[in-house]
Parts: sequence; C-alpha cells; structure tokens
Amino acid sequence: MARVLRMPEVAAGAIQAILQGWSVAAGAPFGKGEVIATVETDKAVVEVEAEEAGVLLRTLVEDGATVEVGAPIAVLGTPGEPPDTPVPDIPEAQNIREALKSPKVPDVPVRALPDDPPAASEPPVTGPAGAGRTRERVFTSPLARRLAKEAGLRVEDIPGSGPNGRVVRRDVEAVVAASVKVTQTPGYTEVTPTPGYTEVPHTPMRRAIAARLTESKRTAPHFYVRGTARADALLAMRAQLNQGGGPRVSVNDLIVKAAAHAHVRVPAMNVTWTDTAVRAHTQVDIAVAVATPGGLLTPVLRAVERAPVSLVATTLREYGERARTGRLRQDELEGGTLTVTNLGMHGTEEFAAIVNPPQAAILAVGAARQAPVVQDGAVVAATVLSVTLSVDHRPVDGVVAAEWLRVFLSLLENPLAILA
Repeated sequence: MARVLRMPEVAAGAIQAILQGWSVAAGAPFGKGEVIATVETDKAVVEVEAEEAGVLLRTLVEDGATVEVGAPIAVLGTPGEPPDTPVPDIPEAQNIREALKSPKVPDVPVRALPDDPPAASEPPVTGPAGAGRTRERVFTSPLARRLAKEAGLRVEDIPGSGPNGRVVRRDVEAVVAASVKVTQTPGYTEVTPTPGYTEVPHTPMRRAIAARLTESKRTAPHFYVRGTARADALLAMRAQLNQGGGPRVSVNDLIVKAAAHAHVRVPAMNVTWTDTAVRAHTQVDIAVAVATPGGLLTPVLRAVERAPVSLVATTLREYGERARTGRLRQDELEGGTLTVTNLGMHGTEEFAAIVNPPQAAILAVGAARQAPVVQDGAVVAATVLSVTLSVDHRPVDGVVAAEWLRVFLSLLENPLAILA
C-alpha cells in the first residue's frame, strides 16, 4: 500500500526546510536505513533515511524547493508496487493521485520563504510583429526564483538542468558564481561580464549566521577578559604526544581539553541563559568553530572533560571534514556552553568573538608567537599565546570569568594537568 513521505522536522522548532536532492530515483527500490533524500537546514544537511524497505513511487518536490514541515514530498510503496497503487486518504490525495498519472510535478503545499514571490508560470510571449513566435512556460523552484531575483537575473534567461528544463538552485548559483549576466535570444546566447561588482545571494546558512549574531550583540551584554600564557611547555608536550603512532594532536585539541578542565574547576562558567533561569550543566559540552565555504559552523563535542585527548583530536578532525562537505547532523550543532574559535593558523595574534547564544561565552585563540618575557628578573625569548574570552554578562559575572581565565592559562602553562 502506498504511503506519503512528509518533510520531517529536521531541526527543533523548524517550520520549513530545503529539499537539497533525492538519493533514490523514482521507481527505484530502497532498503531500510537507506538514505532517500537530503534536506538542508540553516546550518546542516540532514539525510532522510527510510524507516523500512520500499520503493519510491513518485517524488512530489523538486531539488531546491523550500518545503513546509509536514508537507508531502514523495509517495512510497512496498517493494514491487506499481505506480498506479492507490494513494492513502489524506487531504493532499487528489494532487498525489494526479501526480501518479502525470509526468509533471503536482501542486502540493510547498511554501516559499516569506519574501518569495509565488512560483507562477509565465504567460506566453510573442516575438517581433508578424513572427508568431511563442515562448514555452519556464518551470522553476521557489528558491531558484528568489535567488535569481536577488542576483538581478531573470529565470527565463537561465538554462535549467532539472527535469523538463526546470530551473533549480544550482543553475542560479552557477550563473552567479561565474559573475556574468546571461541574455538569451533566438539562435544564440550572449554572455557579458557584470560591470563594477558581483553579488552572491544570501544562503540559508549566511542568513542564519547574520540573524543569530545580530541577536547576540543586541540582547547579550558582552564583556571581555584577555590573557597571555607561555606556551613552550604546551608545544613540547604536543610534540611528545605526536611521536607515538596514535592520532596527531593539534594545539587546538589541547586548548579544547584545557577549556573543559577549566569548566570543571569553575562550574559557574558551565551555564546557559534561559528566559526563566540560569541553567547549570552537569557535563562539559564545547563547540568548536569550523570554517566552511558557506560560513562558520560550530559542531559540539560532548562530555569533553571525560574524553582522552586522542578522542578529542579524532572527533574534531572528523567534524571538520564533515562540516566542510555539508554532512553534519543538526543534533551535532546544538547545545554547548562555550565555543572555541582559533585564528592562530592564520597568523592572527589576538581578536574578540561574538557569543553564540544561548551559550555563555566564546574563547578566541590567537597564534603562538615568539615574544620577550621577564623571567627571574631577566628578559628572555619565549613562545606566548594570547586569548580573549567574550562573556554574556547575564549568566556570568566578571569575577567568575576572571577566575576561569586564570585557571585556563595556568593549565596551558602546566599542560600535564590537561591529560589528567
């Protein structure tokens, strides 16, 4: 018996998501646990897995469409079921029945973003007087139409790569990435460079980053504490750890582990702010900033205080690889009380970051560098590392942040305690 696959709630509180693509072709069977489709949220690409074996009778939503949570996106059947299998009795059944009989995509409830114009068809147009020429309807997804509008492009002028020439998101992004304006006329295509500047339309991730950081600076009163630690012992210990055959450990891995130990010693920092209370957490979950082509992602490591450094290293490496290829799960991006962001590999000596709500703080780490320091009354050369702790003053007072930073810097200078 046929059943309807609906857009899942891939993130808590989400009302819509983007169908990035289908992993199974229409008419093809699939096994239990096999990925049927991928869905894009603000910060992650989520794989929709089959709850049981079946066959994909019909897809109802094209790649790149923004779909309301709970709206039908496909019709599934048991293995071997024919395309004319009766459709379940649901409000959208008539549209789905028509879809099973027609090669065209039905008009299922797909809601565009608030600023999207409706994805209506364009009326036929005629050519020069007496030519009697008409132009066929241009099919496009709501997302592709919006992206084209923001880039100053006409969807009619963009070659479509979807079914029946449908214009989808990747077609618009390809034109924008090439920084060109495309004009099509009968018999030829004219491509001219965009004069003066180029524009890259906002992605859902970029919009989410902008919204969250604006909210943070507007609602969370930030204050900053800064400090510098001698890092010679830390670097020497890292070199010893990497002499063995285990996973290679980075300075950032040790910093994340040190931050977890500091949270254990100063538990008043291991908190988040809610509208009704300051929530104290029983384990230390730390987010780590990862730069990706689409923007900054912050996957969260769980119970870092109990994890060995080798596990921290392998987990961070795995998260980084999956973040850059858009394969992080939504739950891996949620939670945490502190974010560690490190620009040291780019030579940045010191910077301040914006707290990622509802976390209480973010630690900005600069580059380890040679500098003169005073030791036993004499000036000597040493390797130093500067950090800036940005703190939300609502759940954390200044004296708590200062004590946390003192403990953290002491751990960096006496790094054997990090391995405890």
